[in-house]
Amino acid sequence: MRTKIAGLLCEIEQFEISTKDQLETFRLKYLSKKGLIPSLFNDFKDVAANERKEMGMLMNDLKNQAQAILDKFQDSFTTPEGNETQIDTSLPAQDLSGARHPISIVRREINSIFQRLGFIISEGPEIEDDFHNFTALNFPEEHPARDMQDTFFISKNPDIALRTHTSSVQVRVMEQGKLPIRIIAPGRVFRNEAISARAHCIFHQIEGLYIDKQVSFADLKQTLYYFAQEFFGPETKIRFRPSYFPFTETSAEMDVSCNICGGSGCNICKHSGWVEILGCGMVDPNVLDACGIDSKVYTGFAFGMGIERITMMKFQINDLRLFFENDLRFLKQFESAV
Repeated sequence: MRTKIAGLLCEIEQFEISTKDQLETFRLKYLSKKGLIPSLFNDFKDVAANERKEMGMLMNDLKNQAQAILDKFQDSFTTPEGNETQIDTSLPAQDLSGARHPISIVRREINSIFQRLGFIISEGPEIEDDFHNFTALNFPEEHPARDMQDTFFISKNPDIALRTHTSSVQVRVMEQGKLPIRIIAPGRVFRNEAISARAHCIFHQIEGLYIDKQVSFADLKQTLYYFAQEFFGPETKIRFRPSYFPFTETSAEMDVSCNICGGSGCNICKHSGWVEILGCGMVDPNVLDACGIDSKVYTGFAFGMGIERITMMKFQINDLRLFFENDLRFLKQFESAV
């Protein structure tokens, strides 16, 4: 530890700082939360008890020295008044162009496809009550989604939680009773899951709902065929598999042919040639009745998809965590996407 401290002290004293960019590099490397000096403090727990006092003093001296260097150069890059950065107007302009986040790019493209079919965008609150998030959607009282393992409850109140899907927006629209209904509901949702390359506690969904007289499963299939071929390309193949969701009956999951391997099999599609992208089905009559719509007169279909999964397919991204880390090296790759 003593050798490591001495080496870092030598480094910071010899670090060349002549521009603001170099100063920022210095700060990030040595003093940011993930910098070398804070990392050194994380290792302090491994220091022997009889050496902790001495090591603590050395580490504090190192941190103070680095902070003094940072403060010194920060002052040198400001005007004498200390409140404005000096500007050399003869220098070439910086490139200030930005890039849309890949989630925003894909969300906007999906919205555009369904808007061409006459769907309108609806939004709702991210903090929901039990009725809109579960009960109106035909979730039984014992359903595991109501458990703390799946849901973030607010202040331990079992009736208020962060929404687990944007289906709650559909309930709010149905309650208004303005028929027919043809909406999509994009937005953030929250589930109490472990964060990994394939899962996160925060993600984004787009759900769709169409309610009118004589709506059939054939209408649902044709809508989703159109979406898949518009988004993934005209050669895309689609298949439906029977499934179960509390709020739809009949229910299905939809797969598309893998656009990375062309259906021949790869790691992304687990060598099956198919990738699941959404769940769908006919709206359960219990849901219609709970929202004040006569299920004997009206029928409808609903579907929902995760934007992250589709974005990962579109841009061949293999780690979902990249969407939330705000790494400029990652985000700048999408400057020309849309």
